Amino acid sequence: MKLLSRRQFAKDAGLLVVSFRLFGSGSLAQAADQLTPRSESYPDVTQLDSWLAITRDGGVAIFTSKVDLGTGVLTALSQVVAEELDVPVDQIHMQTGDTANSIDQSQTSGSRTLHKAGPQLRQAAAAGRRALLDLASTRLGAPVEKLVVSDGIVSVTDSPARKVSYGDLIGGRRFDVRITASGTGADLKVALEATAKDPKSYKIVGTSVPRVDLPAKFTGEFKYSIDVSVPGMLHGRVVRPPVADSRPLKVDEESIADIPGIVRVVREGNFIGVVAATEWSAIQAAAVLKVTWSGPEATLPVNRDELFAYLKNKESYEDQVVVDKGNLEAAFAEASKTFEAEYRWPFQMHGMLGPSCAVADVREDQVTVWTGTQGPFRTRKEVARLLRRPEKSVRIVYVEGAGCYGRLCADDVAEDAAIMSRAVGKPVRVQWSRADEHGWEPKGPPTLVELHGGLDASGNIVAWRSEFWIPKLTLITDGVPLVAASLAGLPRKDAQNPGNIFQNSAPGYAFPNVHAVCHRVETTPFRPSWIRTPGRMQNTYANEAFMDELAAAAGADPVEFRLRHLNDPRGAETLKAAARRAGWTPRPSPRKGAKAAVATGRGVTYVKYENVRTYVACVAEVEVERATGAVRVTRVVVAHDCGQIINPDGVRAQVEGNVIQTVSRTLKEELKWDRSMVTSLDWKSYPILTFPEAPRVDVELLSRPAEPPWGAGEPSAAVVPSAISNAIFDAVGARVRTVPFTPARVQAAIRATT
Repeated sequence: MKLLSRRQFAKDAGLLVVSFRLFGSGSLAQAADQLTPRSESYPDVTQLDSWLAITRDGGVAIFTSKVDLGTGVLTALSQVVAEELDVPVDQIHMQTGDTANSIDQSQTSGSRTLHKAGPQLRQAAAAGRRALLDLASTRLGAPVEKLVVSDGIVSVTDSPARKVSYGDLIGGRRFDVRITASGTGADLKVALEATAKDPKSYKIVGTSVPRVDLPAKFTGEFKYSIDVSVPGMLHGRVVRPPVADSRPLKVDEESIADIPGIVRVVREGNFIGVVAATEWSAIQAAAVLKVTWSGPEATLPVNRDELFAYLKNKESYEDQVVVDKGNLEAAFAEASKTFEAEYRWPFQMHGMLGPSCAVADVREDQVTVWTGTQGPFRTRKEVARLLRRPEKSVRIVYVEGAGCYGRLCADDVAEDAAIMSRAVGKPVRVQWSRADEHGWEPKGPPTLVELHGGLDASGNIVAWRSEFWIPKLTLITDGVPLVAASLAGLPRKDAQNPGNIFQNSAPGYAFPNVHAVCHRVETTPFRPSWIRTPGRMQNTYANEAFMDELAAAAGADPVEFRLRHLNDPRGAETLKAAARRAGWTPRPSPRKGAKAAVATGRGVTYVKYENVRTYVACVAEVEVERATGAVRVTRVVVAHDCGQIINPDGVRAQVEGNVIQTVSRTLKEELKWDRSMVTSLDWKSYPILTFPEAPRVDVELLSRPAEPPWGAGEPSAAVVPSAISNAIFDAVGARVRTVPFTPARVQAAIRATT
């Protein structure tokens, strides 16, 4: 088996690499000229050359398996590397998400790119700087201690005319320097071979460097996964059954004989696809191909109205106690008042604006797949298993999809394309339709939460009990099967690993007596998958909404009540910052005496993300039409402490995006289905927030340059639903405990209070 070199791959990839032109005309080609490996082996984690290379013009090529999902992390990682190497940011050429050219640094998820990959690349860059200074010391005849670097030029401190550029030192050649590193994926460790810079000396990190990807996106020149084209490429579409659990009994290929350009009907097990010379022919063929389907062998176990009773009554796979402190029963017995509430979170879609797309080229000795996966190495493992190929014979190349967060269909569509390409012996591009995307994507899982609380005579929480019903598995693990492998009866890994969506189920306050348990439900009606802020959003929503209920029962201001129970000074500072930025006036909720037809209210929420990192506090302001129950979120204020901030403008953008997307999920989004199938197959039946409905978002960043960078891709989403819930209560005195907060649900809650 022969693997293409980095240089050869860059030459052969065609339109794939056009997106990298963001970094300057010709820069990728210049980088590719000198990236031919010494052998055909895969990158070695202990070789500095596997992490970075110097181009002939003095640019720096960086190889990482982390990808940019539109969050700006590649800009931030470029800043980290540029800082350590003392080169301008525009000389950093990030080459990402190619399993042939990068070390497995795990999937891009959980806001951990800067938290995990940032230090890895910083340490590799520090080792690179030391190696470059050693070369310069020999070239210039001066000790390393006498050398300084500015914009990639090394000079002697007391003789600045004696200088040499990085490109002249090693451009086009290899370092051949070994570093101390071990492991792959989430377990990858890179030792600090050379002293990294003191954050006090940073000039690039901590500044708002413009996003490198945005200019081409603004002009429409950016190339997404739907734009990938390779020579000889055909087009494929999957033919879906009309209802769940239906099998093809007969396929009439003659029914599409009059459509020009049909190459083949691909059938493998219960998988059916059509391959054609053009996309339009494939679309037509998939629409009119006559297939005789069996009746569903089993209907979906519940309809939408039965979901939460199903979750609660379903036998648990396991019960996971996340916190158990004090004597809860005694505390409840001695409490002056006790309270209970139930909160519900529905199935939700990722709702990727551009449906999933992948191109696969399955050859005898090499498989290449271009797709928008968040985990290229994870997808490589799945495609290799599907095709019964060695993993190293499969190359996955990330090309940005048209946007969403969480594990959605990039892996499913990659398998579709691989099956069809293998069948026809040519590259095949598979584009999902909107109905495919909504109907067949893995779904953000539902959550049911029951909470019990007790207050003492002074209005302090003395007892807290919570129970969470969540799915056993999520698709981010190697457990939940992909659609193509399941339909085709091809190899796939059996379900085995639990998803960690229990995080933030433990309350983030100092209660003397507390018990929280997560019941892992064995099965759910649809494939569960991580979606932005998985678990942490649902769990924080329930905990913080109930916290507000207890504050109201105690007659306390919601901010003061939280501070009273919070023993984390950094968390308290974040909460106070949000209240100050929002112009918070202390008083209990709900607002007294307001009788206007459109009521206004404010709600506050706090979280320490995963109870270990990134502090966030949020104040939401809403308007509620009493007559209709319609809710409008007018303003959201977020105070955000994610430790060291690499790019302040990038963090603000992430917070703003989190807020707007989560307002949509909180007010509008809910999967609809009946006993046979998903019924919300378009944007009318699955509405999302529109531009006029987007709230004003104010962000206050608490920068801590000496702390680790904890990440900003998810945490601020976790606080939005409960802040809105609490604001609705403040406005109209009614609690809405089921997401989304539709006008009908809000109106019903208002009526229940009158």
